[in-house]
Amino acid sequence: DGQTHDLPRPFMVIATQNPFEFEGTYPLPESQLDRFLMRISMGYPDRESERQVLSIHRQAEPVESLQPTLDTEQVAALQQAVREVVVDETINDYLLDVVEATRNCDELHVGVSTRGALCLYRAAQALALVEGRDFVVPDDIKQLAVPVFSHRVITKGYLHGRYTQAVEALVHRLVEQTPAPQ
Repeated sequence: DGQTHDLPRPFMVIATQNPFEFEGTYPLPESQLDRFLMRISMGYPDRESERQVLSIHRQAEPVESLQPTLDTEQVAALQQAVREVVVDETINDYLLDVVEATRNCDELHVGVSTRGALCLYRAAQALALVEGRDFVVPDDIKQLAVPVFSHRVITKGYLHGRYTQAVEALVHRLVEQTPAPQ
């Protein structure tokens, strides 16, 4: 419609994705996938957790009794605190080396975009904050590169919409092959 609509701040979306094989499921274009911070697989809950889910749903609709844990001001304050986490130039260069490794990999048709690099940068800052640090360490980059990068790269011989453990393994290998600062 040609109109810009301002969204409330902070604005975020948490989405789920069904496996591509499910009927009615269509792959997102790469330009849209690149807008998601990360992709993680939740897997199935263990038996006891699933038993608790069944028990909770037996007599009530638990979603109706959910209470907020943070208000918008608290979320905004946490977002600002993340921005204040220090990323040393050596860590910055390491992150860029990993990004460059995806772009120079013979097995990849498309490497990580600048947006992907920024997502890993910000996710590493957030992880450091959650772990009680005011600085990013190389292990933050190593821990987050696979969930932040794997849905952004395209392998040669790629089947549209297919996301495999092989892609995760490739990104992991590239991270491990990239020398980290000491």
